[in-house]
Amino acid sequence: MRMIDTLSRYFTSTLSPLEWALLALVPPAIVALYFLKLKRQPLEVPSTYLWHKSIEDLHVNSIWQRLRQSLLLFLQLLLIALLIFTLMKPSWQSSRLVGGRYIFLIDNSASMGATDIEPTRLDAAKQRALSLIDEMKSGDAAMVISFADSARVEQSYTDNRNELRRHVQEIKLTDRPTSLMDALRVASGLANPGRSQFDDPDVPVADPKPAKLYIFSDGKFPDVTGFSLGNLEPIYEPIGTETAKNIAVAAFTTARHEVNADHFQAFGRVENFGQEAVTAEVELHVDDELLDAQRVTIEPGDSQGIAFPLEGVQSGVLKLKAAVDDHLAIDNVAWTTINPPQPMKVLLITPDNRALAYALATEKVRALADVVEHGPDYLKKPEYEKQAASGNYDLIIYDRCRPEAMPQADTMFINQLPVGDAWKAGQPVAAPQIIDVNRSHPLMQIVEMGDVVFVEAKPLFPPVGSTVLLDTNAGPICVIGPREGYEDLVLGFAVYDPEHMHTNWVFKASFPVFVLNLLEYLGGTRATLISGSVVPGQTVAWRSDTAGDSIQVVLPDKDSVAIGRGKLNAFHFSATSAVGVYDVVEKGKVTGHFAVNLFSPLESNLPPRQELKIGDTQVAGKAERTPARYNAWKLILLAALAVLLAEWYIYNRRVYV
Repeated sequence: MRMIDTLSRYFTSTLSPLEWALLALVPPAIVALYFLKLKRQPLEVPSTYLWHKSIEDLHVNSIWQRLRQSLLLFLQLLLIALLIFTLMKPSWQSSRLVGGRYIFLIDNSASMGATDIEPTRLDAAKQRALSLIDEMKSGDAAMVISFADSARVEQSYTDNRNELRRHVQEIKLTDRPTSLMDALRVASGLANPGRSQFDDPDVPVADPKPAKLYIFSDGKFPDVTGFSLGNLEPIYEPIGTETAKNIAVAAFTTARHEVNADHFQAFGRVENFGQEAVTAEVELHVDDELLDAQRVTIEPGDSQGIAFPLEGVQSGVLKLKAAVDDHLAIDNVAWTTINPPQPMKVLLITPDNRALAYALATEKVRALADVVEHGPDYLKKPEYEKQAASGNYDLIIYDRCRPEAMPQADTMFINQLPVGDAWKAGQPVAAPQIIDVNRSHPLMQIVEMGDVVFVEAKPLFPPVGSTVLLDTNAGPICVIGPREGYEDLVLGFAVYDPEHMHTNWVFKASFPVFVLNLLEYLGGTRATLISGSVVPGQTVAWRSDTAGDSIQVVLPDKDSVAIGRGKLNAFHFSATSAVGVYDVVEKGKVTGHFAVNLFSPLESNLPPRQELKIGDTQVAGKAERTPARYNAWKLILLAALAVLLAEWYIYNRRVYV
């Protein structure tokens, strides 16, 4: 029965059993005619030859004679066999690409470098795309898009299968996380009316037509919301195995010791995304030298925190490595940096504020900042205008005065409002009572205001998005608000006035604490990336004391990129595609580092998703092909015709073997 079922998959016929029986008699009839044939031609020959031919005729008419070799007989039998085989309509069932217009989305994000499918998941995805390209029929058109957190058109619509294969094979693995949205937008712009892809003049846009959208990915991205597929018919082919194992360094940073502020600590977290418990040796390296190591055992789906003391380490590149054999190597290592501290630059403009000057003269403040003091007349000098406009200072404190234009720096205004109409103040109020202190804000941490009184203050009306730090029964009197990448702190009262006392705050221990918080918070941009780490693709804003207009960034592969000074007096660097350590070179000298780490639970959790959600559409993962039956009887019929022509030619030429 199984053999019959197997044969039925390859052969079909409409002949009845009786017709098959009659057809089966044809080959024996041909053989019988061969035995019974007589070749008698009128010829004049010698009598001895006549007797010899008569004996041969008797042999021919003998049924049990040995069958002589005859090419014509063989060709006739072959012809009948081919005709019978044609009537059986031989065919086979397979799969083929059906549609005519295709878009291949190939995921080349970090998780596609997993080796649970050898050599990598990306190679497997490319191989599947290549097999589909081989199935394309004449006239079919396709395009190729690679995607990670952004999409790239590798090949626009073409019916040239060689070009499609070449561009698929050229797709390279990236260290970036995954997002499907950009790839869908590009594909949608080519398939749906009224939509457009990126404004790239080098990418031709075809007429909107329905298309099959093949997604080759492990699904390591969030659900796509607010998107309509329109004319796109999605087909998701999951890449990867459910049993993939992976240990990942999920977090790595540094911080000052909670007791001894002169020392740093390194903190890491290692997660087990596999299905079995794993014991791993976690190593800490400083400037490529092993400093410490810990052995940890992590249960499936669990994580383990690790802390390392960094006594004597004030700067350098730190590497945390989980020495374990798993299917994804990129997240087994993470980096962070401790850059040499750079004193922040603070400008104090005041007619006379001894209390504030004393608070800025403490040993702790001197270690953090270089403070320069000038009188209000300094605001009129070209030197101030040039430095304020170029962002030379990190923090400018205006005490009972204000400039004509806001500087490129964070500011603090004491009993004065910033320039412009964004800030407003009410009339002075006598003896306002504090009713709320925003202790969660970094400026007010460890600042005790319970014994502070105010003789007079103005209630403030800040712009939208501001944060109230001190609120009184008369209204806010201490507020911080944003301004184009900077922040402005405004006090509605005078801190110190030799002629008139406005508050007793300057005599309390909380005042120098507040000033220290001020420098660490508003002036903290000068301490560039103390624990420098970003994710791939994230822009780094590097602040520098360099007087030049550009700096050099050395990539992990040792290539060098020059970047110019941008807005907010910072150097903005966005080419953070590769994980690893980036060196900042200023005037030929390495002045700092920052690191790029994967730190993506989605990428590290390797088992592929079996279903995608795109808008309101659920796309089940499967290797979909349209079943199709390929017929072979036409080819066999052509072969039978060729045999017939050969038999006719040999017969007419009287060629016998």
